[in-house]
Amino acid sequence: MSAEHRPGALASSPRARSFDGAAAQYAAARPGYPDALFDTVEELAGRSLRGADVVDVGAGTGISSGLLARRGARVVAVEPGAGMAGEFRRTHPDIPLVRGLGDALPLASARADLITYAQAWHWTDPARSLPEARRVLRPGGALALWWNVADETVPWVADQSARFRRRIPEWTHGSPGPVRSLPADWEGRTVERRIPWTRAVPVDTHLANIGSHSLLLTLPPGAAAELLARERAELLKVFPDGTVTEAYTVELTITVPTA
Repeated sequence: MSAEHRPGALASSPRARSFDGAAAQYAAARPGYPDALFDTVEELAGRSLRGADVVDVGAGTGISSGLLARRGARVVAVEPGAGMAGEFRRTHPDIPLVRGLGDALPLASARADLITYAQAWHWTDPARSLPEARRVLRPGGALALWWNVADETVPWVADQSARFRRRIPEWTHGSPGPVRSLPADWEGRTVERRIPWTRAVPVDTHLANIGSHSLLLTLPPGAAAELLARERAELLKVFPDGTVTEAYTVELTITVPTA
């Protein structure tokens, strides 16, 4: 078995592990999700989040877990990283958290109405994580995957992405499109939706958000700071008052496995 196909290999890669050292920055700077996302999840899952048993996998610092709980869901979070889990417990002490991987969920079978992955599915091996989702879901339950993806139809966002790709060719603010798709042989009713939204934040928060991405966290010492300093100067040309209007599209896939 090759290294990249061992259980947990993706979740324990240097890029995945890089988040543990930046958990507080991640929690403070990363965007949340709009109410319209959760409205859409309810619509497509065919049930309210209120009272639903939800497993939030790859929960990180609890951004999605907290919002799901606010909608009335009974959330259990699953997170492999020690640093991220520590930040989660500090900021969301009332939400149960277990350490584990999407490829081998440490949960009983048929215990969830909904399994969610926010910004996390691409760290799993679908050959393992899909059967695990099917096992843990109750009959009729749904699997929801979503990502905040920078909206490159907005000119300044496209310009920023182009600048980063000149230094980091694999740069994406979100995740590459192919990892957001389920395998062609997946058996289930699947729907995809795109939900645009924006948030306005200080330039420092925007740069901290970018700096919390694994491609920057794993750069050589000093390289990320230099890149972000250059980006600050470019941003202030567009946003001279120092407030950046970030533009996103939440790319949502929700699927109900075939029984």
